[in-house]
Amino acid sequence: MAGSKSYTIVEYFGGEDGYRCGYCKNPTGNFSHGMWSHTMTVQDYQDLIDRGWRRSGKYVYKPILKETCCPQYTIRCHALKFQPTKSHKKTLKKMNKFLSKGELPKGKEDGEPMDSLCEEAHPREPSNARHPELNCTVIVDVEKEKVKCPSNPDVQKDGGKTEETLSETTQTATASASDESSSPAPKPEVTERKNSMVFPGMGADPSRPPCRKAKDVRKERRLQKEHTRQHTDEVPTIVSSTPLSAINNNQPKTLEEFISESQSDSFSQCLEFRRFLCDSPLEAERSPGGPEMGYGSFHQQYWVNSRLVAVGVIDILPTCVSSVYLYYHPDFASLSLGSYSALREIAFTRQLQKQSPKLSHYYLGFYIHSCPKMRYKGQYRPSDLLCPETYVWVPIERCVPQLDNSRYARLNQDPDAGDARMLNDVGRALVLYRRAVMPYAAYSRKRKGSNDETEVQQYAGLVGQDCAERILLYRS
Repeated sequence: MAGSKSYTIVEYFGGEDGYRCGYCKNPTGNFSHGMWSHTMTVQDYQDLIDRGWRRSGKYVYKPILKETCCPQYTIRCHALKFQPTKSHKKTLKKMNKFLSKGELPKGKEDGEPMDSLCEEAHPREPSNARHPELNCTVIVDVEKEKVKCPSNPDVQKDGGKTEETLSETTQTATASASDESSSPAPKPEVTERKNSMVFPGMGADPSRPPCRKAKDVRKERRLQKEHTRQHTDEVPTIVSSTPLSAINNNQPKTLEEFISESQSDSFSQCLEFRRFLCDSPLEAERSPGGPEMGYGSFHQQYWVNSRLVAVGVIDILPTCVSSVYLYYHPDFASLSLGSYSALREIAFTRQLQKQSPKLSHYYLGFYIHSCPKMRYKGQYRPSDLLCPETYVWVPIERCVPQLDNSRYARLNQDPDAGDARMLNDVGRALVLYRRAVMPYAAYSRKRKGSNDETEVQQYAGLVGQDCAERILLYRS
């Protein structure tokens, strides 16, 4: 990890007001608690999503399942034990056929909707969330002398964001080219890239990368191909696979073997890690025994020839890969890219697990049983749902019967179980007050007559003991 201590800094906004639901379209039926995260460590975010929180950019929210119209349960898949279903195999074969023959399947997409299309499935960012003084990197302990915040030339005014440049890591897998004269049409060349930065765009989705000039794309492609020719023998493939000739025909194909069939066709696959996502609060971290590229937020880009067809955003955390969202070009909707990208991310999780044994789960966001279109996430098994009261994981097979009877369910069937990580003493929660870190008990003594104890108590109960004693809750 970084040499200097890193803190997570958040502002808590409660969850009293209802807003429009992106699933059932109820104008005021969706309720959630929210926090604006100015910066966040990957361990803190791991602990938060294991208590039902989820991020949308830098806004972190937790649905109030007992009140919201469409309860959203955190779901995770056991990546190492995952076996593709018949539907998943159909998606993989469809993609492999497209890559080998260049023909898009006819008919409508039989896949699932993208979370990012539900524009109002989560609350919008509060307008009063940003405080310029929190851009300061100087934080002092309550026992130490307070210092003034130095000016930061990298931080732009009016809510601008800092861009940090990191070294690049590229992995390329190249197969021999086929004889074009024997083919009626050139086969698609597919490139997958991972970028650790979202470039701000315009329109309804400000986190979407802006369009790139064609000449820039062509130049980049030429450089990549030249790099591939020079370093083919030095760069490993993304997914190691067993040669097809060595596979027992009586054994079902693994997920990696399905994917390797598309890799063995005439296309190159490139994986790049550049800079952190501008709209992600997660700080880049590296640790012994962790993945080679470290932890943080990344872009996974899918290219066909020189055309960007899909972008998936993922968070690499200490024990999981968390899928944030995916968007794709409508011309390729018939390829079921939502399902295909999830399968690729599961395979990617398996690859990371070889480098970091604790990283073994794939988080799909929220499972919404009351919304039929969102039940597809339950097909990635074995999987668990998070109990909203005890925060333990329950196999989805045991949860579905309960959710068939009621929109809201406790899930954990042990009536005596409770929240083992509840913070009982709110005075131990850490706060950031005038750039000084202190427990809430010290803060309340400084601010005699403050009436925010109920709010802080609510916040501490929602984030749990571990996060409450590490995360800095901003107090003005």
